[in-house]
Amino acid sequence: MKFIALTIFPELFASFREHGIIRRAIQRNLISLEAVNIRDFASGKHRVTDDRPYGGGCGMVMKPEPLAAALRAARGMAPSATAVLLSPQGRKFNQAMARELKSVQSMVLLCGRYEGIDDRILHDHVDLEVSIGDYVLTGGELPAMIVIEAITRLIPGALGGESSADNESFSNGVLDCGHFTRPPEFEGQSPPGVLLSGDHRKIEQWRLESSLIRTVLKRKDLLETRALSREEIEILKNWHNDIEKIIRAQSSSGPDSPSGTE
Repeated sequence: MKFIALTIFPELFASFREHGIIRRAIQRNLISLEAVNIRDFASGKHRVTDDRPYGGGCGMVMKPEPLAAALRAARGMAPSATAVLLSPQGRKFNQAMARELKSVQSMVLLCGRYEGIDDRILHDHVDLEVSIGDYVLTGGELPAMIVIEAITRLIPGALGGESSADNESFSNGVLDCGHFTRPPEFEGQSPPGVLLSGDHRKIEQWRLESSLIRTVLKRKDLLETRALSREEIEILKNWHNDIEKIIRAQSSSGPDSPSGTE
């Protein structure tokens, strides 16, 4: 996949390219990543890319002419590219969208700055607005890197282990299970014994239960719209039965029960 980032700070992408998964994916020719300086398409001695907003107000707005020129140049480099604007007003980015965008051959990521970009750019030059969350950042460079890495992780060969991406949080609609490594004891705590047992069936069962209970405790909203497997339903039913037993025991012997004493 070809990624082209349009930015006024292309140097921010230099270290991003040179480390971790992104570096390995580039070395393996799984992706390419180029940062294009929007200032190169601005006119005048000072290559100005922003101006005061019409109607007044604080802040500056990115000018449409250099943005349009930069986008056209990027389209020349990748004619079929999907043009993405990183914006707090866009579709919420999540793992499902990462899988969706993995299918495109190339992507142009427009990194806005200041108060945003001239709205006229949206109509003819942008295919998709993407937001990484309900908060405001200074620019679109960090969100662009997040989108690039999330998609790259899904490309076969990028992580090394072909099943690695399938077992992470959100990939199956639930949070990931707990993970443990050496030493066998740390500050008086040991990993669950089942992980040391060598019984792969029991280990997978533990991982599934750990994943479900983390999701119930931390992000139960994920389970409200997810289709559960028969095994997952059985696990939740067993928990439900165990919780009911505890409640009944407390109801009959607790301090507020009829048999309780003052």
